[in-house]
Amino acid sequence: MEALGILSPQVFGGALRRRGSGWRPVATQQGLAANTLGYGTLTELPDWFYADGRPAPPMKGQLRRKAQREKFARRVVLLSQEWMLDYGMAAQAAGEVAEEEKEAEECS
Repeated sequence: MEALGILSPQVFGGALRRRGSGWRPVATQQGLAANTLGYGTLTELPDWFYADGRPAPPMKGQLRRKAQREKFARRVVLLSQEWMLDYGMAAQAAGEVAEEEKEAEECS
């Protein structure tokens, strides 16, 4: 076959096997984003600037990511406040129970 100018599939076998693996699994193992547009400085910085140095207006994707981050931050604050409230109420209830037990012991 090779004499006729037709290459065997074994010649390209390694390249075909490596083609499917790509760099993304290695990148995720190194702590990089699986998607290059996922996060990071290259994603967050504007693509261009005006000639006088003003930044470009934010793109739709940047605005969407900003809104998602703000929504997540609000949820974190809300849940932490609820947790602190629950923790405070539990501590207060435990303190009241302890005081009632002391009063019961003193009365008897």
